[in-house]
Amino acid sequence: MAEVLVVEGWIGREGVRAAATEFEEHAYKYVATSGGPTSGRWEKERSNYAEMAGLELAELGVPRDKIIVAPCRDTETHRTFKSAAAVLRALAATHLQPKALNVFTYGPHARRSRLVYAKVFGSETDVGVVAWKPPEYGLEPWWRSSQRAKELLSESVGYIFELFLNSGRLTSDTAGN
Repeated sequence: MAEVLVVEGWIGREGVRAAATEFEEHAYKYVATSGGPTSGRWEKERSNYAEMAGLELAELGVPRDKIIVAPCRDTETHRTFKSAAAVLRALAATHLQPKALNVFTYGPHARRSRLVYAKVFGSETDVGVVAWKPPEYGLEPWWRSSQRAKELLSESVGYIFELFLNSGRLTSDTAGN
């Protein structure tokens, strides 16, 4: 059973609310929020997805001492990797090295997020994923929506790129933000 739920803050308020339910229903010990500077999904002024998600979780009743906010500053490239590295550093700073964690993220991005977090956390931590599907998706299959088909294709290419090429990252990138 996973001890930590990692919530990718860029999924927005509705996704973070679903993550709060996941946190409660599956008795995680901690929830870590990840993300970089916002791009307007939360508010008009730029903030940070990790910080906004942490505040939203607290407002939803998740105890503040169970929330670990792991913001990163530079997310122009390698966003998921930099977010995973920020979560690893934030957990280490609180002396946590979970044996298992789950990443809560937007459905089409789930496989790539799981792969990236597994690479960052290494063999010491089992990494799972919770693929959140927005309610507006309903029961319609992905191939009946051009937007969802594009997302699936884009994320599939991204997954392959990550799997074989580490998304173009250098090994020295693990220490940075």
